[in-house]
Amino acid sequence: MIKHKITKSERRVLERLIFPETFQVIMEETGLLYGELRDDLINLLNFGFVEAYEVEGSKIALTKFYDSDNLQNFTFRATKRGLSAIKNIRS
Repeated sequence: MIKHKITKSERRVLERLIFPETFQVIMEETGLLYGELRDDLINLLNFGFVEAYEVEGSKIALTKFYDSDNLQNFTFRATKRGLSAIKNIRS
């Protein structure tokens, strides 16, 4: 996979995704605007730092397909690679 230097805002997003979080919660906790968060999540998804999940009722399921125009309908969680990336930044 291609290397990607994580930006400050992407790092803020990753730090909140140790556990699955909705788009709205991430936006509130990071203070990012809708478009900024959308762009960061798309980058993080494309580089394998984050996974997208669909929520149906009380069930959450990993999905390989997501609608980039409607990311607010998904839940996100950092991958092992994403957590390693922020750990390496702190070191």
